[in-house]
Amino acid sequence: MGRPAAFAGRSTSLRSRHALVLVGLFVASLALRPQIIGVGPLLPQVKADLGISHTVEGLLSTIPVLCMGLFAPLAALLAARFGARAAIAGAIALIAVGGMLRVASPHALVLLLFTLPVGIGIAIAGTLMPVAVKERFSHRPGFATGVYAAGIQAGSTIAAALAVPLAQWHGGWRFSLLVCSAATVVLVPLWLLSSSGSVERPLKVVTRPRLPWRSVTVWRFVAVFALVGMNFYALSHWLANAYVEHGWSEHRAGWLLTAFQAATVPSGLLMTWLADRVGSRRLYMVSASLLMCAALIGVIEAPGASWLWVILLGWGNGTMFGNMMALPLDVSDRPAEAGAVAAMMLGVGYTLSALLPFTLGAIRDATGSFTGALWVLVGVVLVSAAVCWTITGERLRRGVGPARAAG
Repeated sequence: MGRPAAFAGRSTSLRSRHALVLVGLFVASLALRPQIIGVGPLLPQVKADLGISHTVEGLLSTIPVLCMGLFAPLAALLAARFGARAAIAGAIALIAVGGMLRVASPHALVLLLFTLPVGIGIAIAGTLMPVAVKERFSHRPGFATGVYAAGIQAGSTIAAALAVPLAQWHGGWRFSLLVCSAATVVLVPLWLLSSSGSVERPLKVVTRPRLPWRSVTVWRFVAVFALVGMNFYALSHWLANAYVEHGWSEHRAGWLLTAFQAATVPSGLLMTWLADRVGSRRLYMVSASLLMCAALIGVIEAPGASWLWVILLGWGNGTMFGNMMALPLDVSDRPAEAGAVAAMMLGVGYTLSALLPFTLGAIRDATGSFTGALWVLVGVVLVSAAVCWTITGERLRRGVGPARAAG
């Protein structure tokens, strides 16, 4: 009689540890977007205070997203040296410190300079999330991925909702970003407590992992991630600003961005979970791309229904993000392999995604409106739908092992 009781006790303990890790992943992921998303609704204030153009404003999103691409491969090396748990904690702390330094920036150049550590911290923590999932939740990768994806999206929603009210309450845009950075500091001990004893083993690599450059399947992942990232960061950066130009107040435009971000949270969790059980990941991703395309056309041609369009855009983006972050787990057998695929997907994908906010700012300066920029986004999501259609179940089953690297 003792053995079943002992096994039951161990099973309960294991479930408790898994639940704690899920809490930790959610908590840590809350820090991964507010320093980017929270800037969008504040751009009119930043522009007025520092006297910068739309092109330079675009760099406030371009720089951190570019860093997220260039420094993603660094994550596995830090995890090998310090362990994934400590590396994630250090990355979140770097985001907080960088955020606080840029709040004190006296002019635009210094503001852009201190945006660099924010992007580096996001790159390291974000790249290690799939590794932690593969280590602890190989039996439920889609659900665990959905949990931290929902955390990322929840952090984005909170930042979008509070950015303008905080700025109006006290101190302008600098105070708003300072509160964001202070909240990030609190997340470091919360992550360490909830992940204690769970993801602290160093990865079994001592050098930069061999990225699957020869895998055609992973290059498809890169393309989709880059295209969806272009859409998400462009909308997050410019959506509120575009509506302010149409006569909306900063407060109301900020709530429009909040609706966009909020819609990503349930879709990221629900649609990733469903994709593991019903249909295929390709079905959900193609459908989400077409939904975003229709919503963007609605924003351009029928702006009176703006709230509907932005909610549909958020739902589509959330569906895409959660399922994209599960793709490295679909084709990997081991945590280190998942880390290599994620590093390549995020590294190259974010690097390409970084180009669009800056480019759209330049288009806005050249044309005098955001209409042309929105049509560019329509083309981007149509291409993403076409690429998603090529990510078949057969290609996912091939994986990225040494004998299968040709994809």
